[in-house]
Amino acid sequence: MTDLFTDLALLFQRMNWQNLLDIVLVTAIFFVILRLINDTKAAVILRGIVILAVFLSILTTLVNLPAFNWLIKTTLPALLLAIPVIFAPEIRRGLEGIGRAGGIFQFSRRGENQLMQATIHAIVAAAARLSVRNHGALIILQRVDSLREYILSGVRLNAKVTPELLMQIFYPNTPLHDGAVIIVGDELTAAACVLPLSASGILTGTPDRQMGLRHRAALGISETTDAIAVVVSEETGHIAVAHSGRMIRRLDTERLENILTAFYRPERLNARQGGWLVNLLNKIRRAGRKS
Repeated sequence: MTDLFTDLALLFQRMNWQNLLDIVLVTAIFFVILRLINDTKAAVILRGIVILAVFLSILTTLVNLPAFNWLIKTTLPALLLAIPVIFAPEIRRGLEGIGRAGGIFQFSRRGENQLMQATIHAIVAAAARLSVRNHGALIILQRVDSLREYILSGVRLNAKVTPELLMQIFYPNTPLHDGAVIIVGDELTAAACVLPLSASGILTGTPDRQMGLRHRAALGISETTDAIAVVVSEETGHIAVAHSGRMIRRLDTERLENILTAFYRPERLNARQGGWLVNLLNKIRRAGRKS
């Protein structure tokens, strides 16, 4: 125990700002990686890799196995090259998050905010009526990331968002009810759009099994883009919202409106695009208006 304290004391004596910065950077990288793969299949794969690596390290240390050691050293470079392939979706998501910080000097206008609020009211009203009737629905709200490739898979409408239009689209057995509606700004851009399905396995862990393709598609689009997905269950009528690979379920109309307002308002989008610089410029602009 005395030797341990002595070694720790020597370690702290040799510590300087470069060593501290090195530790902080490595910790931050591991933290970001763990956050990206949380609740995904990649987390299970990473756990298996760590357990296997620890087991092999203990085995090769305790027992002298020359042939086995040679095999491990030979295959290790191939395993390291396979990691980017295994974790490709998580790496892409992280790089996209960094890239979204590039757009700055964009400001919202008061008219845009009013149009967004009217669109949110229309979506909430439609979701409430569809929920009462147990009519399934999937409504996607574009934010910063473009959804053009998914819009092209559906039927272009370019119509104003109204509760009546959404209810008509998702009425059972109508031509456009099977698929997703994509809303860009205050415009219902397309219907019957095909979305990627989630492969994270989150839905398989839910206590009930009332989650079908609509919920998987909602999670899928939220995992690959920053869009917001509103889902109305055809089985139960429950309303859910998916964002960033997470799903909030069993929402009432008040909570749904609060969530959409928090995520979808233009000020939040532009602040996310520009980061701290846009926040500072927005504050300066508002201060100038008050003066």
